[in-house]
Amino acid sequence: MIKVTLITVTLNSEKFLEDAIQSVMAQDYPNIEHIIIDGESTDGTLNIISKYNGHIAKWVSEKDYSMYDAINKGMKMATGDIIGTLNSDDMLASPDVISKIVQCFETKKVDAVYGDLLYVEQDDISKVLRKWKGGEFKRRNFRYGWMPAHPTFYFRSSLLETCGYYETHFFTAADYEFMTRYLYYYKVSAAYVGKLIVRMRNGGMSNSNIFSRLRANRRDYLAMKKNRVPMPFVVSFLKPLIKLHQYTNMGLVRFFT
Repeated sequence: MIKVTLITVTLNSEKFLEDAIQSVMAQDYPNIEHIIIDGESTDGTLNIISKYNGHIAKWVSEKDYSMYDAINKGMKMATGDIIGTLNSDDMLASPDVISKIVQCFETKKVDAVYGDLLYVEQDDISKVLRKWKGGEFKRRNFRYGWMPAHPTFYFRSSLLETCGYYETHFFTAADYEFMTRYLYYYKVSAAYVGKLIVRMRNGGMSNSNIFSRLRANRRDYLAMKKNRVPMPFVVSFLKPLIKLHQYTNMGLVRFFT
């Protein structure tokens, strides 16, 4: 049976971590390895991890340099055939998420899979702010600023040897660079699961204000240039614009500021 590794990175995550762990425990797929990489939390995070120790395959609490450095640590510890991530304040959307992802890998014979995501209010997950529908995979869409939702992205662990780990010097754009490198530069085969994979609580490092958005655009540009996406300067500005249709209750001012 295919083994799936889920990596969760934590740092003072006591408020929502329990929801994330319980969403993994609720999965109907039996062969899941849940790894938690903690960055020396000082709140109650470690108490929560200890509470669910019997359901967590491996965990460490030690200094790291970034979220993506921590994910890299988790991937080096992983023994699964397939690797995905689950943010500490996010939840797998339903009990059949992992089984549907595995089914897609098996039936489509691909090396990567992604799906749909909902951004929700932090303290009211029934309130949807943004809908990210992945859509059918077309490699050329990267040329227009498209990308899968990173929390829904799963790939075969065997690809790490060829395609590599997260490049942490891209900071908040490291996830975009990682997926662009895999799906565009290395032409990894991928398929779309037409299913809601993750409910993601709102709040992100790259969109907190106009300056962070511009800084993120610069990093996107560098990621595109590195992975030979044509016209990277233009595409780096198309990338946020093509996401506008995903927003439901959020105004454009909140997106750009």
